[in-house]
Amino acid sequence: MAINKAMRAALKALSYPDIDIRKTYPIERALRTAAGRPVLFYKPWDHVVHYGDHDIPVRIFSPETEGEHAILLFFHGGGWVTGNIDSYDKVCRNMAKLTDRSVVSVDYRLAPEYRFPAAPEDCYAVAREIFLDLSLFGMRADQITLIGDSAGANLAAAVSLMARDRGEFLPRSQILIYPATAADHTENSPFPSVRENGTDYLLTSKRICEYMELYRSGPEDCENPYFAPLAAEDFSNQPQTLILTAEYDPLRDEGEAYGEALKRAGVPVEMHRIPDALHGFFSLPPRFAQVQKAYGYINRFLDEVSHPACQDNP
Repeated sequence: MAINKAMRAALKALSYPDIDIRKTYPIERALRTAAGRPVLFYKPWDHVVHYGDHDIPVRIFSPETEGEHAILLFFHGGGWVTGNIDSYDKVCRNMAKLTDRSVVSVDYRLAPEYRFPAAPEDCYAVAREIFLDLSLFGMRADQITLIGDSAGANLAAAVSLMARDRGEFLPRSQILIYPATAADHTENSPFPSVRENGTDYLLTSKRICEYMELYRSGPEDCENPYFAPLAAEDFSNQPQTLILTAEYDPLRDEGEAYGEALKRAGVPVEMHRIPDALHGFFSLPPRFAQVQKAYGYINRFLDEVSHPACQDNP
């Protein structure tokens, strides 16, 4: 359904231009957790990955079908500040059901209590454990796909870059849903979507700047590709990639720019812009047309990754 005048007016009113997430993030974090709290009749498996001086909680969601299932290693959104493993519980349950894959959700450390590079290092640590000890799930490495939305997609891209640079493992595929890939979301941004969609569509450019201010340790992080993947000097040797962007999202253009950068480096990339979609649409119930369209692309991509030989046949 297209965004009509009444809906535009409502979205503008809900975009909260005067709220400063740097002051209110504890409240928003609590609200998101309450909204996504697990239902009582569903019991996923909770696990921890030991890393350094702390444990990283991991929650595994199994699909409803019997048998062996490939893995989606999921990094949640929330601007590196407000999301968590509980607030994404419903999203992950739906993901497991709609893709017929096991979803491994990572509860990485949040800013500002733990600033960059805590989040990507946590995500890398979980990925490293799964890829280097395939007996954990009885999977082959090529049966594991990285996936994330927004800040989580940023982290998925960062983990893939880290994996290439460190040489310990390399994911075969990744799915980036409206990823944050750049560091500048002010009026100086080179991406038109920051200005076109940065005020009246729930996620504002002002809020993105505030999230990043809470997340970064210092201005030098803006040049670090693990913070802003578009800052990378080398985009080669990256996983086969699916990128989904939203039409009315300030992050739209930078996500697509990242896809183009990967393409120029010879990486197989598929990109789709979901029409009439806002940032965050992936967390909506599956009945929404935008969510259905997204899962259509995701399942087709996963099938192609799982059966690469089919792509060579006429």
